[in-house]
This record gives sequence, C-alpha cells and structure tokens, in this order.
Amino acid sequence: MDERQLRILRELGELGSVTAVAEALLVTPSAISQQLRLLQRAIPVPLTERQGRRLALTDAGQALAGAAIEVETALERARHTVAEFVDRPDGEVSVAAFHSGASAFFPLLLRALAATDGPRLSLADADVTQDDFPQLTREYDLVLAHRLEHTPGWPRTVTATTLLREPLDVAMPADHPLAVKRRLTPRDVADQPWITAHEGFPVVATLDAIATAAGRRLRLAHRINEFTVVAEAVAAGGGLALLPRWTVRPHPALVLRPLSGVRARRHIDALHRPERTARKAVRTVLAELHEAAETIRAPKGHGDLRAQPQRTRR
Repeated sequence: MDERQLRILRELGELGSVTAVAEALLVTPSAISQQLRLLQRAIPVPLTERQGRRLALTDAGQALAGAAIEVETALERARHTVAEFVDRPDGEVSVAAFHSGASAFFPLLLRALAATDGPRLSLADADVTQDDFPQLTREYDLVLAHRLEHTPGWPRTVTATTLLREPLDVAMPADHPLAVKRRLTPRDVADQPWITAHEGFPVVATLDAIATAAGRRLRLAHRINEFTVVAEAVAAGGGLALLPRWTVRPHPALVLRPLSGVRARRHIDALHRPERTARKAVRTVLAELHEAAETIRAPKGHGDLRAQPQRTRR
C-alpha cells in the first residue's frame, strides 16, 4: 500500500462512490478502481462492500481509512519539517577545502557570516588527490577542489562552479639569478632543482609540461604538498617551485615570475551534489564563496608581479 491508495480509501469512505472520488481527485474512475484493487491485494480481508448503489467501507476498511488520516497527518508534518529545513537561513553548512584554498577562503567566509543570522559554518581541510575530490561531496555540502586547466572536468555526478582560474608562477629566492627576469621560459628553469607535490596532486603535471617544452627531464629534489612549507623550502635554497599567484600569502624572501610556453594555471571549483543547493543556507554560502573569490583575485596592496624585479606583490 502507498499514500495515494490510502487517501483514495479515505475519500471513498466519505463520498461513497468511485465516480465521486475520481471527480474529487481529478482522475478517471478506472484509475481509482485500479488503485483500490491494488490496495485490496495487500489486505487479507475485504475493505469495501456494496450497499445498494453506494460502495461502503467494511469495518476493516474503516479501520484502515482511520489509519490513513494518521498517515497523511504524519506525512504533512514531515513535508512541513523538510520545507522549514530547506528554507532555514541559519542552517549548518559543511565546507571542505584543500589547504591553500582553505587558507584563502575560510577566513573570508568566517568574517562574512560572523555578524549575520545566516548559515552556521562547519569547516574542514582535505588534502586529497584530484580524483578524490568528488567523493568528498558525500560528506560535505560544498567542497573546494582544484585541478589543472588542461585536465578533464569533474564527473557529472557533481555540480561544479568555478571560483578562480589562478595562474601558477615560478617561486625563487629574491637573490636568485633568474629573479632579474620579468618572465621565464621552460629552458630558463629546466636545469634547476624543483620542489613539487606528490603524485596525483595538481601542479605535478605542469612540471611534466615544462620538461617536455624544455626537451629535458627536470630534477625533482623534494616532494611537499603544503604550499606554505614549499615557500619556506624555496626560501632556504631547496629549489624552484610553482606557487599559486593569489591564494598563497606572499613570502618576504621570495619572488614569483610568470612562466611562458606552458599552460600553468589551475581552476579552483566549488563542488556539490545537485540536491545540496535546494537549501537556502547552502546557496548563501556558495554566493559568499564567489564574493570571496573576487576579493582574493584582486587583494589590496598586490601589484603587477611582472613589473617588480626584486620583490613580488600579488
């Protein structure tokens, strides 16, 4: 039995004929009769009986019709509860992000929503490979993910909204011989030691592209995922590295230089399962992420890195 069949039985008890029930529910009499037959198959005793021209409910039918009222009441209460949950502006919204994304976006989100009656944030960092980001949408309402611009898009099981298309620049100590150049080529950097991420993480494929463009293998000296640690290693002379232009804080001992000849750019995307944005609170946080992206892309005090030979401001 289902909700529709129970409602038909309840209406039949009040109206007394299949035709009247059909008119009340805006369906055909044959559809009503079919649903009554299906319901009767699930019940071991008769639910209806003829009383002249009237189709009346038996005692069992009346008992089930009474239960139908309770079922409809409970379902209506459940629908109302869901509607309140969906429209509630201050519901909890969980957001996961990779480390540099979390560092850039989380403070802006917290400040933007701190003084409002809006969503309550539940934030988490997630250091996963590129292929594992979609799986996080099972646990979190929104997932900040990054991928290289030339890599395949996210699977259709998730909805993706691009927040930033962020250049990856070559980081080096301020006194490095290459720091005098305004722009670098793969040949300029091919004979340098490199600090890169572990396999499966974005950025690694860009070094492969640099090697291909330069016609030689690069020497990968260190494998470090966390960009703040990478910056310290570069400053200590551990090698060159690719660092995001906007989402990593400027390091006083480093300069960044743009790279020509390869596609050195990553997408920062907000991933979610389509049904998550049915909630007003989730839509509010997603809108704040877009506002945060605008702030990150044009931060105060960050000038044109290509015009500053000694110290980069992004």
